[in-house]
Amino acid sequence: MRAIATTVISLRALRRNKLRSFLTALGIIIGVGAVITMVSIGNGAKAQVEAQIASLGRNVVTVFPGSSTAGGARGGLGSSNTLTVDDAVAIQREILGAVAVSPELRHGSQVLGNGLNWRTTIHGVAPDFLSIRAWNMAEGDIFTDTDVRGNAKVCVIGQTIAKQVFPDVDPIGEVLRIRNIPFRIVGVLGAKGFNYFGSDQDDIVLVPYSSFMSRVFRWRRTVNNILVEASSPEAMERVQQNITDLLVQRRGNREPDFTVRNQLELAATASETSRTMTQLLAGIAFVSLVVGGIGIMNIMLVSVTERTREIGIRLAIGAHDRDIRLQFLIEAMILSAMGGIIGVLVGVAISKTLSHLNGWPVLVSTESVLVAVAFSAAVGIGFGFYPAHKAARLDPIDALRFE
Repeated sequence: MRAIATTVISLRALRRNKLRSFLTALGIIIGVGAVITMVSIGNGAKAQVEAQIASLGRNVVTVFPGSSTAGGARGGLGSSNTLTVDDAVAIQREILGAVAVSPELRHGSQVLGNGLNWRTTIHGVAPDFLSIRAWNMAEGDIFTDTDVRGNAKVCVIGQTIAKQVFPDVDPIGEVLRIRNIPFRIVGVLGAKGFNYFGSDQDDIVLVPYSSFMSRVFRWRRTVNNILVEASSPEAMERVQQNITDLLVQRRGNREPDFTVRNQLELAATASETSRTMTQLLAGIAFVSLVVGGIGIMNIMLVSVTERTREIGIRLAIGAHDRDIRLQFLIEAMILSAMGGIIGVLVGVAISKTLSHLNGWPVLVSTESVLVAVAFSAAVGIGFGFYPAHKAARLDPIDALRFE
């Protein structure tokens, strides 16, 4: 009953100064709102990055060209390109757990069709490329192993090519000229959008890698990279190590001139970057909460001074020190809790507004809401304790004399 009575007294005291109570809570409102907004933006960016990483394929292990050293001059990653189609064939034949393998060759080129032209990237790949990249077909189908063996002049186009070159025509069966060589379109890829690196994945033409090397870009003898799909996420590290051992063996146990990376490493790096950004934004926002707590303590100290005579009267008629301390602590907690609740609503509203206006991905998590509210309550207790303790230690006689 004593606690309930003290709470009622605290609410009456705050109601007497509505504007000051609101302004006191404003620091907490801004702090909590900033925390919710920043963390929501950070979580949304993290989720988007993870989705983009997933769009690169499933259980993917990639073999990249390595670095070179010549005459004391050291080149960077990709400066020594000795990866070949034979390496890809050996991986497919000898690596247990490699369920799909595709060499990948890339080169920019102008393409013509339907009386229109477009600058795009030509990819020479194997039919397994779509399985590795978890890429669906919108129309038609991918070329076959028979097409690869026969250097067939067939291709599959992305959605961007379909829209830019064949806007009003069904592209299936149409001819697309690549470096003036006619390729028959046998399929249209499903939409993928932009990848983690900001490239349009739909701006692409796929041809058999054999046709790429023998018909379109005849000077190419090496591949840009080799894509491998492991049988499961748990098998990725084992497949990665086995590929490394195999390629080293094929090169006579020389120092590796290649690099093997798996999708989990890329995802971990991207997630760590997003996590760091989110923590930085949240840290900046939490500073606002601390500033709001200092504001609460400042106003509560002023309130103690203004209400010294009231405190003296309560002490004189029988109130205990703990009652006075509890009263001011409750006032501080009410201010911080009110600020926390309003701040959550403001933060969610701002997050949704930014998402709608700017197209930013946002993800409001229950965890961030609970942490922000709990921290605001802790701020109220922490910064309200000193004023409450100061009020409880007032001498009743001196307090009654106070003007």
